[in-house]
Amino acid sequence: MKLTFIGAAHEVTGSCHLLEVNGKHILIDCGMEQGPDLYENQEIPVAVGEIDYVLLTHAHIDHSGLIPLLAKRGFQGQIVTTFATADLCQIMLRDSAHIQEFEAEWRNRKARRSGAELYEPLYTMEDAVNALQYFVPCDYDQKIELCEGVWVRFTDVGHLLGSASIEIWMCEDNVEKKIVFSGDVGNINQPIIKDPKTVREADYVVIESTYGNRLHGDEIPDYVGEFTRILRETFAKGGNVVIPSFAVGRTQELLYFIREIKEKKLLSDFLDFEVYVDSPLAIEATNVFQKNTKGCFDEDALKLVQQGINPLVFPGLKLSTTSDDSRLINYDSKPKVIISASGMCEAGRIRHHLKHNLWRKECTILFVGYQAVGTLGRKLIEGVPSVKLFGETIEVCAKIETLKGISGHADMKGLLSWLGGFETKLSHVFVVHGEDTVTDEFAKTIEEQFGCQAFAPYSGGCVDLVTNEVLTAGARVPKKAKEKPMAARAATAFQRVVSAGKHLMEVIFKNEGLSNKDLAKFESQIQNLAEKWDRD
Repeated sequence: MKLTFIGAAHEVTGSCHLLEVNGKHILIDCGMEQGPDLYENQEIPVAVGEIDYVLLTHAHIDHSGLIPLLAKRGFQGQIVTTFATADLCQIMLRDSAHIQEFEAEWRNRKARRSGAELYEPLYTMEDAVNALQYFVPCDYDQKIELCEGVWVRFTDVGHLLGSASIEIWMCEDNVEKKIVFSGDVGNINQPIIKDPKTVREADYVVIESTYGNRLHGDEIPDYVGEFTRILRETFAKGGNVVIPSFAVGRTQELLYFIREIKEKKLLSDFLDFEVYVDSPLAIEATNVFQKNTKGCFDEDALKLVQQGINPLVFPGLKLSTTSDDSRLINYDSKPKVIISASGMCEAGRIRHHLKHNLWRKECTILFVGYQAVGTLGRKLIEGVPSVKLFGETIEVCAKIETLKGISGHADMKGLLSWLGGFETKLSHVFVVHGEDTVTDEFAKTIEEQFGCQAFAPYSGGCVDLVTNEVLTAGARVPKKAKEKPMAARAATAFQRVVSAGKHLMEVIFKNEGLSNKDLAKFESQIQNLAEKWDRD
């Protein structure tokens, strides 16, 4: 019995772990890295064709996004997950493939003009569709014999429709062990879906740490009241409320709140305000939510369904599917709500809406989820005075707001509470899926609070689950520009600049912990350099 950590090791995205037992190779998640990528990930140490199973905690792309690549490279095993996760992957993996193909087409138009080498997409729509045939969905709380000596069970962990922690029982050479993968642990008191359910027994736990050093606050947030205030203040000024939102999960929560605001007439001066959902993926995901009410919705949402009320639909809701639909939204001067992806403002239609609304002081940009370091969303929250969008400098005059507490992730207290649900003494806890230093901080917190061994592996870290021996902690290899073949060794000046930029990023992370005064000086030097050479 051996566990190897591949992705989301000292990083927030790209979850992937390899479990080897009874001659079988089992991947837990196979996610794509998104946003900042600090460290090199080790390759999966077995041929893709030798992977027997993928156990998928939930549908978010940073947990599922490389499954089509597995299929492209020869995977023919089973992908076991919950019914709702399988339904969401039907649309999300196709959408991811579309993005890969679109990016390749865009790059290759430029490459053909310049005579450069053509770019191959990571995977295609055909690869995604091929991967979907390997999904084997199951119910929550159903104990399944995966193969000889291995049983699994998916338990609702309250992060996303269909999300689960995964319990795995193993028996090899008369040695029995149990390991639990937390997946992404959900926040409590979220609308629509249930609160996280704890697990009672385990020898080992692999736990995420997205909010491993932060708290959402002790008070239960008044989501509807705060949301109503933001809408009222913005509409009174004649502005739009623009919400960068994750298409799956967060968008549906917002629709749930808005339906309540309209039903209770909480905005008496603006009863007929319109809400645009400008994301084809979000629209499809909403349909999946409506399909999976039984077993996934919490008591309040299910009660509405039983009364014949659709909790995600209301008067004034408008769905924008085409690019033309999207463009027309900003030609309408009437105050409105615009919900669009991506949630961190890194891509997608939201960037067009920011271009049209960020400079307007009567508008509000409302953030409703986690914003990773380095993303445009994080920069806006931190107060950047201007941004570049489509080659144009846009002054940030709109009000930047955050709906406090509306996070799909448990905070540090919630993670420790979930971990405290184990009634057996844990042999070891492995901390993954968190920002670089946070993983180590959270591992130390776990050791202090629970008195068990805990550590945060780097990619390639490996553990013998029979002896509880850490075979290797993994390699801390900073992400660098890939070496080019000999034929292209005479690197262009531009490529050398890119390499220098990546070196600068390494230096930045090495200087974490400097005094505020030194960091401010460092930042000023970087900003001056950027402004000097910014030619757009």
